[in-house]
Amino acid sequence: MEIKIPYGKEKQALVLDEACLNGVLLSQIEDYHPEQTESELVAAAIANPEGSDKLCQLAVGKQKIVIIASDHTRPVPSKIIMPQMLKEIRRGNPDAEITILIATGFHRLTTREELVAKFGETIVDQERIVVHDSGDDSSLVEIGTLPSGGALIINKLAAEADLLVSEGFIEPHFFAGFSGGRKSVLPGIASRVSVLANHCGEFIAHPKARTGVIEGNPLHIDMLYAARTAKLAFVVNVVINSEKEVIYAVAGDCDAAHIKGRTFLEKLCKVKATPSDIVITSNGGYPLDQNIYQAVKGMTAAEAAVKPGGVIIMLAKSNDGHGGAAFFNTFRDEKNLERMLAGFVNTPRNETIPDQWEAQILARILLKAKVIYISAAPDEMIKEFQMTPAKDVNAALAMARAYLNNEAATVTVIPDGVAVIVE
Repeated sequence: MEIKIPYGKEKQALVLDEACLNGVLLSQIEDYHPEQTESELVAAAIANPEGSDKLCQLAVGKQKIVIIASDHTRPVPSKIIMPQMLKEIRRGNPDAEITILIATGFHRLTTREELVAKFGETIVDQERIVVHDSGDDSSLVEIGTLPSGGALIINKLAAEADLLVSEGFIEPHFFAGFSGGRKSVLPGIASRVSVLANHCGEFIAHPKARTGVIEGNPLHIDMLYAARTAKLAFVVNVVINSEKEVIYAVAGDCDAAHIKGRTFLEKLCKVKATPSDIVITSNGGYPLDQNIYQAVKGMTAAEAAVKPGGVIIMLAKSNDGHGGAAFFNTFRDEKNLERMLAGFVNTPRNETIPDQWEAQILARILLKAKVIYISAAPDEMIKEFQMTPAKDVNAALAMARAYLNNEAATVTVIPDGVAVIVE
C-alpha cells in the first residue's frame, strides 16, 4: 500500500507491505466536515463568546488595544481571523489604537515576508505590527511571580494595553498538553527569563507534562496564571485540518474558550497504538517542520508507539536547520545522553539554559529508540543530534529493517505526529 506523509510543502510516498503494518494512526479531524465556511465559523465564534462579553463590547472606551498573533512557525489562518478581529474591535471603538504583537516566544524574529504570507499585504501595510523579542529587556516589564517561582516578565505593549486579546489555534502539545489559549502570553510574549523558569527540567520531566494532559500539568498552571495576570481578556482560537483549513472555532475567555476547543479536539485526535518495531511519522509538513527543534514535537507521538530499542523514522524538511543554537550546542558538546538528562533535571528552575527542554525531550526519545531523520538539513548536523540522516522514507525503512536485522519488523505509521494524542 502507499501512504502519503507530509514533508515541507509536499509529501513523500511510503510504499509498504500490509503484512507488516500494525496500523495507520490518524486524527478523525479529516472526517469532520463543518457545514459553515472557515470565515463563517470564526464569525460565529466571535459572535457567541464563551465566558466573556463580545469583543466589540470589550473594546468600548479602550484606547490602547493589543492583539497577540502567532508567529511564522504556526499555521494559524490569520488571513481569516485577524480581519474579523480588527473589524469587531473597530465596531466597538473606531478610534482604538491597535497593535498586532507577534508572539515569537523563544523563536527567531519573524520577517516581513513571513508577515505578508501570514496576514496579507493589506494588514502588513496598514496596521501597526510589532515583533516580540524575548531577549530585549528594554521592551519588557515584570508583572508578577509565576507559581513555579519564576519572575513573570512580558512585553510592555501587552502589559500597558487597555485591552489585551489574542488569536491562535489549538492542537495537541507535547508538554503543555494543548497549544492555544493561555500560551499566547507564556511563552508567546514573555521574557526569556520567564520562559526558562516555566520550561525547567523538573517540569519537563513531570509525568503530567505530556501531550493532551492539562490537569496537574505544572507548565499549564504557570501559563494560565500568566494569561490571567497579564489580563488576557479575549481569545479567538481555531482547530484546523491537515490542509490547514478551519473546521472549528471558539472565542471568549482564555480558559473557557480553550476548554471548549480542546474538548472538541480531544474527541477527534486520541488514538490507541499497538507498539511496533518501527514507527514512521512527520511534523505535519510546512510550517511546523522548518527545523529540527520543532520536529521533536512530532517525534513524541512516535515515542509513545515505538517499542523500546525500536526505530523512529521522522520526516521533517528542516530547511531552517537546527532551529536553536543552544539546542544544537547541547548535543554537540555532550554525547552521553544519561548525563545530559540528569544535568537538566538537576538544574534549578531559574538557571534553566535556553532550549534545554527540547534537548531533554529529544534525549529521552533517543534513549528509547534509534531515530532516522529525513530532512534537507546537512547530514553532519543530523549526526550531531545522534540521529541517522536520510532523504527518502522508503530508503529509511530499509535502513531501519537492516538496523533491527528484521525484514518482518512491525510498522506503525503516524502521518502527522503533531495532530494526534497517542495513548
